Amino acid sequence: MGSGSDTPERGHGGKRGHVPVLLKEAIDFLAIRRGGTYIDATVGLGGHSYEIAKRLGAPGRLIGVDKDQAALERAAASLQSPVGSEDWPTIELRHGSFADLANDQRPTTIDGLLADLGVSSLQLEDATRGFSFQAEGPLDMRMNTQSGETAEQVVNQADEVTLANLIYEFGEERRSRRIARAIVRSRPIQTTAQLAEIVSAAARPMNPAERRIHPATRTFQALRIFVNRELDDLRALLDAAPQLLKPGGRLVIISFHSLEDRIVKDALREGAKRGHYRLLTKKPVTASEEEIDRNPRSRSAKLRAAERL
Repeated sequence: MGSGSDTPERGHGGKRGHVPVLLKEAIDFLAIRRGGTYIDATVGLGGHSYEIAKRLGAPGRLIGVDKDQAALERAAASLQSPVGSEDWPTIELRHGSFADLANDQRPTTIDGLLADLGVSSLQLEDATRGFSFQAEGPLDMRMNTQSGETAEQVVNQADEVTLANLIYEFGEERRSRRIARAIVRSRPIQTTAQLAEIVSAAARPMNPAERRIHPATRTFQALRIFVNRELDDLRALLDAAPQLLKPGGRLVIISFHSLEDRIVKDALREGAKRGHYRLLTKKPVTASEEEIDRNPRSRSAKLRAAERL
C-alpha cells in the first residue's frame, strides 16, 4: 500500500503538483503516433493525458474517460490548448466507466489505450467522498456520485456472510469473518471514522510486518472495489481492447494491488497465446527509487504493456 494513505492513489499533474505515476514509462510504451487516436481510460486530473496531447498535435484525437464528474471538470481545465499554441489535438471527455468503451468506439480505430487504475488524490483528499479513513466523512466511496449504492448501504444492509466474503475477496483480508461480525454488531455505521475504529478493533495486526499499514486498509479497499465494480470494469476493458486497437496499437495498464495486476497479467498472456498481442513487459515495470522518494505512493505501482498484432 502507498505510504501515508489508506489506499494507493493515481498520481496526477496539475496545480497541486501531483506527478503522474510512471509517467515517462507509460508515454514510452504508448509510442505515441502524431495525429493518432488515443484513449486515457482513467483521465483523472489529466496528468498522463496532457503528455499524450503534447505529442499528438493538432491532427490527433484524445478521448478521456472517468466515472468522476469532478475529476473531468478539473481535467477539462488542465487539458486546454496552451496559450498561443495551434498544435493541440481534439480533446473529448466522457463521463462514465471505461467498461463502456467497447460499445462507444468503432473497432480498430485506436492507436493506444492507457488505464491508470486506483484512487486519485482529488478523491482521497475530499473527506466528503468517504474514500479515506484519515478524515471523518460519510461512507460513500462512489467514484460516480450520481448512481449506485454507497459503502454505507453495503455496510449496513449486507448480511454477515456477504460482508465477510467481499472483504476477503476484494481486500485479501484474512480476518474478514471477524471484521464482518464486528460490523454487523455495530450497526448502524455512518462515517469513515466509525468504520475504521470498528475494523481496527477487530483486526489488530498479527505480526510486526502488518503494523506498517492501518488495520482498516484492506477493508476500505474491498468496499471501494465492490461499490465501484472495479474488477468487473477492468475485465470488460481488457476484453474490449483487442477489438479497439489498430494493428501496432499499444495497451498500457498501471495497477496498484495484486488483484488488479493478476487480472491484467493473465489477460495479456492469454491475448498473446491467441495471437492478439506481442507482450512488451515480461515482468511488470515498477517505479524507480527516485520516483518513490518523490512520491511514496508510486511504490506499489506496476505497469504492463502489449502491442496489438
